[in-house]
Amino acid sequence: MEDEITELIGALSSPDVDKRHGAEDRLAAMGEEAVLPLIEVLMEGDTDDTRWYAARTLARIGEPAIKPLILTMVVEDDRQFRRYAGAALGSMGEIAVAPLIEAFGTADRELRGFISLALCRIGAPARASLKKLAKEGDEIMQSCASLTLWKMGEEGIDDLVEALDEDDTR
Repeated sequence: MEDEITELIGALSSPDVDKRHGAEDRLAAMGEEAVLPLIEVLMEGDTDDTRWYAARTLARIGEPAIKPLILTMVVEDDRQFRRYAGAALGSMGEIAVAPLIEAFGTADRELRGFISLALCRIGAPARASLKKLAKEGDEIMQSCASLTLWKMGEEGIDDLVEALDEDDTR
């Protein structure tokens, strides 16, 4: 299986788009077994295209990739890696919301920014949790939630105003 994963990861760099898509499909079907090798591609991929296909594949794998991606984002401070990892997490949708919000607790400001971008990409499914956090979290968590809602545009700003109004009426 390891050899097959290595071969498929190599195919993510193929000039043949059908070969890349086929490799993506097969790696996504492998699920959890492909997560760590794909994370390595995000860290060390030789082209943006290869990293992009690895991120798409991780997003398709979904839940089994969430914790490993977030944990690697904590220890790996490479901005390119974090950008692609955040994009993968943001593409997963609602299942990534709670772990991403939990990751706001990090002392790493830059990481919190990438987490915020992932939550913005998720959009509406993240708003209720962010609204709650804007009212109930510690100071840093409230600030992160508020800024993320603000970055989401009109609907996020409406939620932020509601959260602040509710907080003022207590």
